[in-house]
Amino acid sequence: MLRPAAEEKLLKALAVAIVEHPRGTFKEIAQAAGVSKATLNRFCGTRDNLIEMLFDYGSEVMNQIIVETDLHEAPVPEVFQRLVDGHLVHRDLLVFLMFQWRPDSLHDCGEEARWLPYTNALDQFFLRGQREKVFRIDIGAPVLTELFASLLFGLVDGERRGRVARASMGATLQQFFMQGATAG
Repeated sequence: MLRPAAEEKLLKALAVAIVEHPRGTFKEIAQAAGVSKATLNRFCGTRDNLIEMLFDYGSEVMNQIIVETDLHEAPVPEVFQRLVDGHLVHRDLLVFLMFQWRPDSLHDCGEEARWLPYTNALDQFFLRGQREKVFRIDIGAPVLTELFASLLFGLVDGERRGRVARASMGATLQQFFMQGATAG
């Protein structure tokens, strides 16, 4: 589902505001996102609705990245580069997802189903890469998916905290992952 550009811009700003003001009032979150409290109220109504909207948007974005990378046909190294670049374009949303995610929340409220297409697609991509001898076969495809996500989230958080340079994040992630996961 394509969202209007203004809605996407607001959702991204709200994702950042929630991360920067985790205990902020609705008014503080609105101000941090550059809108009035009334606008935020009309947009989502409650903090819980806002969080749900951001999770929905995050899921849409992550699944769109999968669609745009051509996981099944393009050469594996090219796909991997597209995956890294596609995710880093949405680094603010990744920070929100990282800060809101709790391992125990997935099974309790059905959240796992939201992310299943995304993780399954990545698992299949890494399995394809193993079959084509691009990735090591002694590490399971689901583990490669988890390692990829962990490295990605770790670098994005490191950038947010001023420890990682934005300019080199994509190359660093690709080099570190590929050197540690190559078949040869």
